Amino acid sequence: MDLELIIKFLPGLYTIFHFFSLIAAVHAGLTVRTSQGAVAWAVSLVAFPPLALPLYLVFGRNKFNGYIEALREINTRNKNSLVKLLSPILKHKITLPETKLGYFDKLTRFPGSRNNSIELLIDGAETFNAIFNAIDKADKYILIEFFTVHNDETGNRLKHHLITKAEAGVKIFFLYDEFGSRKLSSQYIVEMRRAGINIRPFWTTQGIRNRFQLNFRNHRKIVVVDGWVAFIGGHNIADEYLGLPPASGHWRDTHVRIKGPAVQSIQLAFTEDWYWSAQNKPDIELVSEPARTGNMDAIVLPSGPASRLEVSSLMFVQLINMAKKRLWIASPYFVPNQAVSAALQLAALRGVKIRIMLPLKPDHLLVYLASYSYLYQMSLPNIRFFRYEYGFMHQKVILVDDDLALVGTANIDNRSFYLNFEIGILVHNTLFARDVEKMLEDDFLNCRESGIKDYENKSWFFKLGVRLSHLFAPIL
Repeated sequence: MDLELIIKFLPGLYTIFHFFSLIAAVHAGLTVRTSQGAVAWAVSLVAFPPLALPLYLVFGRNKFNGYIEALREINTRNKNSLVKLLSPILKHKITLPETKLGYFDKLTRFPGSRNNSIELLIDGAETFNAIFNAIDKADKYILIEFFTVHNDETGNRLKHHLITKAEAGVKIFFLYDEFGSRKLSSQYIVEMRRAGINIRPFWTTQGIRNRFQLNFRNHRKIVVVDGWVAFIGGHNIADEYLGLPPASGHWRDTHVRIKGPAVQSIQLAFTEDWYWSAQNKPDIELVSEPARTGNMDAIVLPSGPASRLEVSSLMFVQLINMAKKRLWIASPYFVPNQAVSAALQLAALRGVKIRIMLPLKPDHLLVYLASYSYLYQMSLPNIRFFRYEYGFMHQKVILVDDDLALVGTANIDNRSFYLNFEIGILVHNTLFARDVEKMLEDDFLNCRESGIKDYENKSWFFKLGVRLSHLFAPIL
């Protein structure tokens, strides 16, 4: 009887799916980022409604409209209070003719600034020791935001330091991405809250309109202590970022410690994320202090699906276009869009020496396979690929010529370009660039050069996986 009822209602259900799929197809035609993507979605929705409609609800959106509306609301209600947070930076602001950073303030609302001190933190031990030491010195507040937080030894060390400071009266605001931290136990969160720590998920799916908004991620890694120091980079809060357990192998990653006016921009990025999640601002007075010994020019570059422009993609294109002699890129994932691919090809043709460092060991198989499909496109005399052999390489670093370097959270892939909330800092300083150069030179010693022959010598089964993975490049 149940089977007969199902058969009886199938035509009606299909009609309903088909009706809403037609509406979705029109929506795709009006909103999807590229014409190819719009056509692909429209054809799929019309031809396979029961399959394509659920997929479109999850993967079809490329703008986080709820976030945009939340920021508009807080600025209207509080008379541009978020924008006012940038006021301490203005006296250190860099103007366009004075530095290469001036071009990048057009991409974001955040100005470049002078008088910063920025230091590289290489690998997990150095990074976590620096972060925990800064937390222990907190007097007023701590802002913390990570994509992944695990309830392991590293996560518990963080919890211990935070609870100690909370019990001493320091205000703590903690954001985590609910997808990246899906393994985080409820007990971990409860212990934090009992200590007075305001911890909450970023919560991309809050609100009726965003119920199926599962494809956006908050991939930022931010720590700010009392407005005088901030940390951003590639590390998350988990043992694997320390190479633990030993069987997992060495984990190569890079963070930076920032002091100076640029800290205020990072605080603003956090405050915007917090307002989306909690629908209120952190109840603290955000302050920013100039670095006592810093003389570095820098600009903080937040990006994400709430930006009017495709900030992350345009940022990479501009950096590539600015290179005159050298461009070194380290990224765990290499699935560039057409704009970034074309910019790399043009840079190679005008004589820029390009090195691209990728991991030899994959942690995401599809992305790893897809990266091989770009070897033919990038098979030009001045482009060299290297595979990092000593463990897993997760850093996101770019060096341009001898005076410009970027460290952050964004990968060279479409997810970072369009779907993730990311953050990085671009530094225009010869000494900092020299430190990045030395760090990457040491990394290249742990690499082997890769090229077309690596792909050609693979099995036909591997090559099939590469071609199939390339089809999914727009959502990787």
